[in-house]
Amino acid sequence: MSSYQNNNKLGSRAGQVTGKAATATGFGLSLKGRALRYLAAREHSRAELERKLSAHAESPEQLAQVLDELQAKDFISEARVVESVINRRAGRFGAARIRHELQGKGLAPEAVAEAVSGLKASEVARAREVWRKKFGEPAPDAAARGKQMRFLAARGFGSEAIRRVVSQSEDD
Repeated sequence: MSSYQNNNKLGSRAGQVTGKAATATGFGLSLKGRALRYLAAREHSRAELERKLSAHAESPEQLAQVLDELQAKDFISEARVVESVINRRAGRFGAARIRHELQGKGLAPEAVAEAVSGLKASEVARAREVWRKKFGEPAPDAAARGKQMRFLAARGFGSEAIRRVVSQSEDD
C-alpha cells in the first residue's frame, strides 16, 4: 500500500498522534496537565515550571493563571523543593554545590540562605563520608592529596572542611 493510500485511508486523522502515544509524547495535554505531570515526577519551583511550560502557553497570562492555581492548591511549594533537594543531595555534595542548585531553581535567596546555613554544621562529617567512599585511605604523597582535595572541592565542600578531612586522614 502506498503512503498516499495509507494517508487517505486514515482520513482527517492522518499525521495526528492520539491515545497513549499522545499523552506519552506530551501532545494533547493542557498546560495544567503538563504542570501536574512535571510535579508528579518531582518537586518543581514556580520558576522551573514557568521556564518549562512557557513554550506551551498561549499567553503569559494563561501560564501565570495556571501557576497561581497550582500554588493556591499547594501543588507548588518552595519549602518542599528545598527539602527535596537537600534530601537528595546532602549525602554527596557540599553546601556550595547545593546552594548553586537551589539558586538555579529560582528559589528566594532567603530560603536558599536558610537551607545552606543548616548544612554548614554537618559539612565536615558529610565530606569525610564522601572521602571515605571514594578513597578510604590516606594519600601517600602530595599529588594524591591534591587529587583528593580537588575531588571534594568539585563536590562543593568548603576549604575548611576539605582541609580537616584530608589532614585528619593523614593523622589516622
